[in-house]
Amino acid sequence: MSTHPRDESDAAAAAPAAKRSRLESVDEFYETAVAVAREAGATIRAAFDKNKSVMLKSASTDLVTETDQKVEAFIINSFKDKFPSHKFIGEESVAAGIQCELTDDPTWIIDPLDGTTNFVHRFPFVAVSIALVIDKAPVIGIVYNCILDEMYTAVRGRGAFKNGVQITTSQQTAVNTALIGTEFGSNRKDEVLATILENMRSLAGEPNAAHSIRCLGSAALNLCAVASGAMDAYFEFGIHVWDIAAGILILQEANGVVRNPDGTELDIMARRILGACTPQLADEITSRIKNIVTPRD
Repeated sequence: MSTHPRDESDAAAAAPAAKRSRLESVDEFYETAVAVAREAGATIRAAFDKNKSVMLKSASTDLVTETDQKVEAFIINSFKDKFPSHKFIGEESVAAGIQCELTDDPTWIIDPLDGTTNFVHRFPFVAVSIALVIDKAPVIGIVYNCILDEMYTAVRGRGAFKNGVQITTSQQTAVNTALIGTEFGSNRKDEVLATILENMRSLAGEPNAAHSIRCLGSAALNLCAVASGAMDAYFEFGIHVWDIAAGILILQEANGVVRNPDGTELDIMARRILGACTPQLADEITSRIKNIVTPRD
């Protein structure tokens, strides 16, 4: 069956038009996400120095405030109004019993207030984290430290930025020249805490000790610190997909690497992560830490 030359011409014209349409959609998604993050951040900033009503979720180490819930509702409603066919995974929605399910459909993954404990104690490392994931891979990442007014952004294939200035990782290759981030997490059972402390000791102790260990109290901001060169690596067990989805893309677009802490390919739903400025540094960290088994999101 022959194809009419005009049909071939129409098809050739349609291909770049479809690509242009997809790019325009990504631009619209990105611009909307930045605007929503800024408005959400303004709400958090306004509440930062005020007295807060604090509730417990799983333990005294797992906090939630009315601001978390208010901001998540605002973010989800803002996206639903503009993109009604999109799906959502939000920290407080999941805590309220909504199923955490990641499909190939466009899905906004939201942590309305990453660093709730910091927020409660007025420690200024608090972030709005918003990612758009399509085909189970992040295509847009927004992490906004609304207290320090630091906006980290990335679109897949376009680089990573902090307040509009492109960022890149430090390119350190060895633990003994690195500043490494990790966290204690909310699971403080004896066996878990023992492994966390053993991992810290393995990296911070001699021989070949890291320069130091840092705990910012926000997975999203830890990843952004690695992306911007302020830290060289970050690993954690027990985090959730909403903590890391945006930061993963930002770090990747800043020439960093992300993987499971055991060195295997990253599983975004596996509740564990290792992000580093170079593969060499990631390899050494993997060789020096023990894994902690966590249930999947």
